[in-house]
Amino acid sequence: MTSRFKIIFSGPLGAGKSAAIAAVSDVSPVHGEGSTGGGDPARSRMDMDYGAMRLGDGSTVHLYGAPGREPLEATRDILTEGGIGLILLIDGSRDDPLADLAQFVAGFERFIASTGLVIGVTHRDRSATPALDAFADKLEAAGYGAVPVFEADARDRRDVSILIEALLSLIDPVARA
Repeated sequence: MTSRFKIIFSGPLGAGKSAAIAAVSDVSPVHGEGSTGGGDPARSRMDMDYGAMRLGDGSTVHLYGAPGREPLEATRDILTEGGIGLILLIDGSRDDPLADLAQFVAGFERFIASTGLVIGVTHRDRSATPALDAFADKLEAAGYGAVPVFEADARDRRDVSILIEALLSLIDPVARA
């Protein structure tokens, strides 16, 4: 019998969520756009992505990209239901990537507490600061313990696969993508 897993990708706009899912998906990724239906269209627009990949043992990993803006609590709860972990992509070239990290970790705090978390810092070619250790230190100071933090090119299948392998290893140390 094969298993089915659900992994959530999140992070700020432009961090590489869509690219990461496209890089590893064994099916044509699906990108959906919609609106939460109210007020300011710039703040209520939602983008979500879906892809799937097969593991060597025949298991399927379903990949869901969360909206790039802080998702509404109800949307976040629906999206994360049944998820095994979060891969948080942080654009290292933004003005304050550590603040982005804090915002998204806080937004998914309940989900992270019962699953796993891996950080991929993207766009390091544009800015090498802050150092990767700064992300890990911020998470440890916030009480999340030792969270794996990687430099990642979201367009690169190998880099994204490493993020997925790290997450699966947190959940089941013998798991391999």
